[in-house]
Formats: sequence, structure tokens, C-alpha cells
Amino acid sequence: MEFVRITNIEDPLFADMHGLMGRIFPAEEVLSFDLWKEPLEDPGIRVFVAVHEGKVVGATEYRYYEEDNVAMTDFTIIGEPGLGIGAFLAQQRQSDLQQVASEAGKELFGMFAEIYDPYRIEHHEFGGIKPMDPFVRREVLSHLGYRKLDFPYIHPSWNNDGEAVSELDFCFLAYDPATQSLPGSLIEKFLRRYYAVLAQKPEAWEQMVTQVGQRSQVALLPL
Repeated sequence: MEFVRITNIEDPLFADMHGLMGRIFPAEEVLSFDLWKEPLEDPGIRVFVAVHEGKVVGATEYRYYEEDNVAMTDFTIIGEPGLGIGAFLAQQRQSDLQQVASEAGKELFGMFAEIYDPYRIEHHEFGGIKPMDPFVRREVLSHLGYRKLDFPYIHPSWNNDGEAVSELDFCFLAYDPATQSLPGSLIEKFLRRYYAVLAQKPEAWEQMVTQVGQRSQVALLPL
């Protein structure tokens, strides 16, 4: 299996990846095809696909923020069961991020991720791919060390229509297990920067981000 980076919207592998995203994720979680041009060309955004026998069978997008020494897993897609795609993507992503942080003279502090709450997303089948089932994914991410940040989380729809999406938790994987909380200011800074690409954001999101930024620390809870 190959771990191939995509940096151009014209890459045929991107069309395959975008089609896979549409089959797996709800529509409000998928950025439209044309709007991917700038993110793919952004050197700070890393989009990779898992290619097996010439076919895109998985994908992951993530990014590293050197200033705060944190990363964000935007998504992980497992397109077929039984190929070890999830483990392959996680290992390759971790190795790549460690190298990127090392080149910046740092040791990666941790990584954010939005994780579906299976009790609020039961209606979606995620393409019928069992490894993508929210119950399975949440348990896997818990085993990897992700914990839920202690505040009610919503995010702006990627349809850029100003709608609020509230079926996820905002989580963090701290590489130092002694880390039990994060500064609210770090969370606010990260979320404002991460969602700056969306012009239409719901008022509820603005209130949430402001409120969490006013907290000195936000606890990390078990998933």
C-alpha cells in the first residue's frame, strides 16, 4: 500500500478521494470539489491517500501549527474493510507529523480531532463501511489516547451555509499522559484559525468559541 500526498485539484487521485468522501461522510461534512484548490496547494495542509493496487482505498488530511506545536486530524477515511487501512494511515500520519515537528525543532505536543458522538449520529451509515461506524471509530480513537474536551461543541457546516453541526465532540490527543487539560485560549485560537476559511459561521459557534476562550483551563475527559 502506498501513502501518496495530493497537492493539486487536477490530480486524478483527488477526484477518487473526493468521491470516497461523498460516499462516506454526510454532505455537510464535505467541502465542495472546487473549494479544495487552495487547501491542497497550502503547504501546511497535508492530504494523503492510501493507494492499493492503483485504487484509492483510504485518505487522511491533517495539519501542523508550528506556533502552538499542535496538529489537527481533519479526517480519516477507511474505504474498505480487511486491508489494515486505518492502522496504515495512523502510522504514516504519525511518522510524518513527527518529522514535520522535528524539522521545526520541536517535539509534537498533541493533536486535535472532531469525533462523532454515535448516540447523536445513529441515522448515518457512513457508506456501509463498518470500520467507519461511529461506535467503532470512537473506541479506536479512545484506545489511541484521544480524550473529549469538556464543553458543548458545535461547528460550522462545511456547506458554508451558516448552519451549526452538533453531532461531534472536540477532542485532543496529548502525547504527555500527564496533561489533563488545555488552556481555553489555545482552543479559541485554534478554532478561529481553523474555521477562518468559512465565511458563514453560526452565531452559536461564535458564542461557543468566545466562552471557551474565557476559561483558564478546559478538562480532558474520557471518550
